[in-house]
Amino acid sequence: MAQAHAELTGELGVALVTAGPGMTNAITGIANAHVSRAPILVLSGGNPRPQENRGGLQDMDHTLLVRSITRYARTVREPSLVLQELDEAIARAFGEGGEPGPSFIDFPVDTLRGIVPKALQLEEHFSAKPRTVTLPDPVQVARAVDLLWSARRVLVISGRGARGAGPELVALLDRLGAVYLDTGESRGLVPDGHPSVVGAMRGAVMGDADVVLTIGRRLDFQLAYGSPAVFQSAKFVRIGDAAAEMRDNRRGAVEILASPAETLRAFVAHAGNRVSEVDRQWAAKLRSGHEDRARKLQQNMASAANGSDGRLHPNKVLSALQQAIGNDSVVITDGGDFLSFARVGLNAPLMLDPGPFGCIGIGVPYGIAASLAFPDKPVVVATGDGAFGFNAIEVDTAVRHKAPVLIVVANNGAWQIEVHDQTVTHGKVVGTKLQFADYAAMARSFGMHAERVETEEQLKPAIERALANRPALLDMVVTPEAISSDGKTGLAWVPDLQPLAAWDEAERKWRAS
Repeated sequence: MAQAHAELTGELGVALVTAGPGMTNAITGIANAHVSRAPILVLSGGNPRPQENRGGLQDMDHTLLVRSITRYARTVREPSLVLQELDEAIARAFGEGGEPGPSFIDFPVDTLRGIVPKALQLEEHFSAKPRTVTLPDPVQVARAVDLLWSARRVLVISGRGARGAGPELVALLDRLGAVYLDTGESRGLVPDGHPSVVGAMRGAVMGDADVVLTIGRRLDFQLAYGSPAVFQSAKFVRIGDAAAEMRDNRRGAVEILASPAETLRAFVAHAGNRVSEVDRQWAAKLRSGHEDRARKLQQNMASAANGSDGRLHPNKVLSALQQAIGNDSVVITDGGDFLSFARVGLNAPLMLDPGPFGCIGIGVPYGIAASLAFPDKPVVVATGDGAFGFNAIEVDTAVRHKAPVLIVVANNGAWQIEVHDQTVTHGKVVGTKLQFADYAAMARSFGMHAERVETEEQLKPAIERALANRPALLDMVVTPEAISSDGKTGLAWVPDLQPLAAWDEAERKWRAS
């Protein structure tokens, strides 16, 4: 929840957990924030100092556990140091002096009972701190503009670091005429109706670009590690406010460690009236291909046939959901099989998913945090039944805090990617089938509006009622016969060099050449 708040608002997310198992239960969330580079502060407690290392209840060195996945981890034993330690932890979480991410502080119980001397309660520790804005080097800006404005096929890819730079990014795309791919870290930053957006042509454009501009985005497994096997002979221009988003895996012909918003603004200003040499026909063809594929996807989703078991196709559920929530919503997608359908079937100005850590189970807590941060927007969680199970009990939290979230559970009674993979690969299924459980009954037991949807006739009316009575849950019974794109490729077998078989084959050929 703290991570979702941080990612959606740009503010600090704060989580308080108890010692011992409370702390160890929080480690997955801390690791997720670490990989996602989300600014959160986790606070915990510990045994009184006289009882440390004596076998007391929940006696554990928490900082040792989390040091590798935090930007700052300290046990504060002296009350007079509490304010300056909190100050430093928050600054580190926001990336002041390094990469943003989680900070951790815990306090022995007797320290918590201690008094911070009045003389040390200095105003400097309580006042809001302005975020450091690093301006780009003008020489590097000039080099980047020369490369971008003289290229024929420019691809722009955004990530976490581009959040907050949406207007500047759109201005650059308008001025340069480049094509654009978003990622799960920055979904909705550029409206889908913008002529630069070519998400449905991802594979083609990655192999065709001659210059690639990354903005606050690591070249991780989702982008083939920036390998020439996939990106061919493209040169890279890399912008980031953190070093890991500027030079991981592929060095740039130009690298700028500075504020992405200020850097993009500087690009447009330096270019002035210079005419971009981007091939407009190339860009228009990609955009046309994207629109055709998007249109066909919408049509196919709306008309997706039920399974032979009579149950709904997941795409039909997503189509009805997208129509109902409109264009000013917050969407959280979660799961494995259902996520594969939802990441292309849903679109919103603000979106979050399990991220590069693949941390399924985030749906319900992310949705609760999002709905409390944006109570006037439709906030929808689209989750598979397996992923829902991780944090299903948090429906109680949603009810208690009146969090206006709609949770849509795609209930196909299985970890469907694994079921399909086991069936095809091994001819038998072990441990991956679930019940077609009544999740609506579970939600109602906590006082939440909930309905079970089993037919197409029930679909749209149920969504309308749920949106009007949030917090709400819809238990959508869908057919396990629908095979997602991830289900077809299979996730149980990962190639040696690249995450996808096609990329792996290309990588082998490129290395051999």
